[in-house]
Formats: sequence, C-alpha cells, structure tokens
Amino acid sequence: MARRKGIDMKNDNEQKGIYEIYQSQPDTADEKVFGRKSHSDRRGFLKGAGLATMAAVLGGAIPFHRNMPAGMIPAAFAEGLDDVVIAGKDGLIVLNDRPLNAETPPHLLNDDITPTDRHFIRNNGIPPVNVDPQNWTLEIGGLVDNPMTLSIEDLKNKFDVVEQQLVVECGGNGRAFFEPKAKGNQWTYGAVGCSNWTGVRLADVLKAAGVKENAVYTAHYSADMHLSGKEGKLPISRGIPIEKAMGGENLIAFEQNGKPIHPMHGAPLRLVVPGWPGSCSQKWLTRIDVRDQVHDGPKMTGTSYRVPNRPVAPGEKVAKEDFEIIERMPVKSLITSPATNTEVAGNSVTVRGHAWSGDRTVKTVEVSSDFGATWQKAKLAEPANPAAWQTFTADVEFPKPGYYEVWAKATDDQGVSQPFAIAWNPKGYLNNTFHRVAVLVKG
Repeated sequence: MARRKGIDMKNDNEQKGIYEIYQSQPDTADEKVFGRKSHSDRRGFLKGAGLATMAAVLGGAIPFHRNMPAGMIPAAFAEGLDDVVIAGKDGLIVLNDRPLNAETPPHLLNDDITPTDRHFIRNNGIPPVNVDPQNWTLEIGGLVDNPMTLSIEDLKNKFDVVEQQLVVECGGNGRAFFEPKAKGNQWTYGAVGCSNWTGVRLADVLKAAGVKENAVYTAHYSADMHLSGKEGKLPISRGIPIEKAMGGENLIAFEQNGKPIHPMHGAPLRLVVPGWPGSCSQKWLTRIDVRDQVHDGPKMTGTSYRVPNRPVAPGEKVAKEDFEIIERMPVKSLITSPATNTEVAGNSVTVRGHAWSGDRTVKTVEVSSDFGATWQKAKLAEPANPAAWQTFTADVEFPKPGYYEVWAKATDDQGVSQPFAIAWNPKGYLNNTFHRVAVLVKG
C-alpha cells in the first residue's frame, strides 16, 4: 500500500508522516517539523531558525513567507505517495484493495478529456466477472406505466445515442486533508475525471417507461457483490430525486472515450450522473426502479453521503437525524500543470488546470503565487457541454528565485467561490478548498 513521506522528529524513535504529526500534535507540529512555534495569528511571521529550517527543507528561500498562514502544511509536502501500478492504470495511487479504490495524481489529469487509463476507480463491492454486453439487460420498474427489460442493443436502437463530456467525482475527494481525521478512503485531489461518455439519456428511458405522478425518487441496482460474499446482499444501491433524473445531462452509458467501458468503471453499462456525488452513478447497472419515497438502499441511509444540515465545529458530534443527503457537488478547481514540486528555470511558468461546479458553470478562475495576498484572473474556456469541466490557463511570474506555491480559486455563475479553509464534517465530504502546488524557482 502507499505511504506518505516521513520526517525524523527530534526526541522520537520513529518516523511519522507530516500529516500524522499535525493530526496528533497540532499545537506543537510547527516547532517539531520546522523549528518554529505556531501563532494564533494565521498570518504570523516566520523568523530566525524556523524560516531557515523550512527554506532548507523546501530547497530554496520563500519570498512570500510573511503571507504564509502558521500551521499550514506546505504544498511541497502535501502529496508524496508511492506509486502503485494497476493493470491498464499506470500511475494511479491505490488507497484500498478491498474494495479497489485508486486516485489519479493531478498532473496526470492534464487532458481536457480524461483518458480511461487516467480515470479514478471507486468501488464498493466485488466487481462482477461476467460482463458480456450481448447478454446484459436493464430492467426499468417500480412506479412506471410500462415496465421494460432492455438489452444494450435495445438502448442503442430505441433511443437517441448521445456523447457528452461529464465530470464524475467522489463525494469524499479531498478527505485526506480533514482535521480531525474523517474515516474512509483518504482521497487527496484525484478522485475526479471528465471522460467522454456515450449512451442514452436516463430521462428518455424513464419517459418511455411512463413515470407515474406519485414518483419521488429513483433506485439503482447493480451486479457487483457485497464484500461479505453473501448472496443478495448489496454493496451499494443509491438513487436520485425524480426531478434530477429527468435532466438531460444524465446518461445510461455503454462507452467511455469511444470504446466499451473499462471493467473497473462499470462495464458494460452504468449510470453517469454528473455534478452529484459519484456514488449516484451506479456501475454495472442492472435495474432502475421508480419509488414514491426517498430510496433507502445501502449507503442511502444513516450518515452515508450525507453532511450536517448546519455548520459544525471540527470534531463536533452530530446526531444522525441532523444529516442531509448530498446533492450537487461544490465549486472546485485543480491545477494539473505544473506538477507539485516542479523546479522552474526562469521567472515564469504557465499554469493549467480544470474547474467545475456541480451542475453550474464556472465563471472565473484566479491564481495566486503569494499565498493569497494577490490574485490574477486566468483564461477560462467554456465547457464542451453542460456538466463538463472547464480548462484554465495563466502565465505566472515570480519576482526572484525561491519557493512558491501556486493556488487556484474558482467562482461559479452563482457567485460562489472556493474557500481557503475546509468546512469540516464528520464523514469528510465536499472538501473544495484551494488546490495548491509547490514550485521551486531556480532563476
């Protein structure tokens, strides 16, 4: 399994990862790691040996050190996971092998359309073995006038086939940065992708089935097996409100990037519900039922894919009845070039990345190289279609050699921007804070 870079701590006999240090000893972490004390003022100054130590560790002077928030882990240390190779997925980082979950380092997501071999993997159970598309069927039932059983050929022949670039993102993307720690896969930045999906509109199929007036929610079912191996026990069965299901952006997909869907991505048939948590996009899809209540399948109840219905303090206990289902995902951006810890020769670099905001459009992306003291607007492309991410670029200049961090901040068409700090919740969902990459300018 992957591991984080360790730092030898004074008077300790073991190596601890930098996140472990800040999680277990937040009040003394700055001093232990860098030889400087934390300040209650987030914009506290780094002085004397503390600054010299940090600069030595980072490999260069820090021209904008006065703007650095005390206690902030430098982006140079924010990643550093060992690569684990998956067949056909070279470069992805494995977080768990039962079930298999793997994320993509940001620099491997530089393409406008995410290649299949760079798309993250999020499983909840054991994938099915028999995925022959010739024998696969999809049932549409529940509160419909015309229950249907459709083959993949039926879908292709009876409904309009469309191609769309669609963002799929795990609701827990960014969980690794929560403090106190939240349980679950410790995704950093790479549980997201925007591939080109081919299929038929979910809404068209539901209309053909005749959704009854008392319909409230869909329920999705799949062919993967629960980790226990128990017959009939489902690893996950989620759904979406009927209003969302009738949107034209949702697909029942049978191709990814012009080819049959990869087995780890739900071959031969899956849902793609962009802008909402990836768990709504059921893989290995076999059945969709229409219900007169909010679906109560596995990972639809309790605290699964839910957040508190109010802001809470870090570490606060929250009663189950005070959680609400996550719907649209928040505004977000990702710097894909340069890769973090890049050395730059010269005094400038072209920054590139992507931005998205659930089912909204991103209006602006700004970047900063002085820890947020000043911002410059990036050039932002229009989305290829609704629910696709948007590519941004910016030429960033540095005043002199040293250590810098490039930050990105997106703002959507409702005026909502990414925050600096995490809005903590017990399950570690919806982290949409600025993405930061470390850059060492050599001059």
